[in-house]
Amino acid sequence: MNNENRNEEAVSPVIATILMVAITVVLAGVLYVWASSLAEGNTDGDLTLYVFTAEDAGGTVSANTDDALVRVAMTQGSGINWASLDVKITVGEGTPMTCDRSEAGDGSDVETDCYMVEYGTTNDAEWTIGDGVTIYENGQDLCSVSETCAVEVVIVNSREGQTLDESNTVAE
Repeated sequence: MNNENRNEEAVSPVIATILMVAITVVLAGVLYVWASSLAEGNTDGDLTLYVFTAEDAGGTVSANTDDALVRVAMTQGSGINWASLDVKITVGEGTPMTCDRSEAGDGSDVETDCYMVEYGTTNDAEWTIGDGVTIYENGQDLCSVSETCAVEVVIVNSREGQTLDESNTVAE
């Protein structure tokens, strides 16, 4: 009576091992595809972090309309073509204005309220580490002697539509 007819079927150890290996391989493949898509989305070769510093240009701000306001230098990042850049300043609570890059350095060929003159390596078409610009007033008294002149500088890659840096300083 102890000899009951039991129908106990089990998976053989060989088949169980093959199933476990197959499941592990499929999971590893899914994780690999998922991780690869994350990596491609974040580092497609164009990930460059830029750091710029802005400081007082060193001159005295006056009631004149040609004062040097701020100096902006690149301290980190790969070179970027000047044709791709917009440098904008906002003085106090004013509206942002795009500064033109003056080739002559005198502002005479510029039609905006501010212009910038490059320093550092000036014989190339790129802004690279160590290079910078000095931003000047151009026919407008943007900062007067009697007030603190807070200047926000925003550097934008206009081709990518990406803000590279925002810096704040005071022109004195």
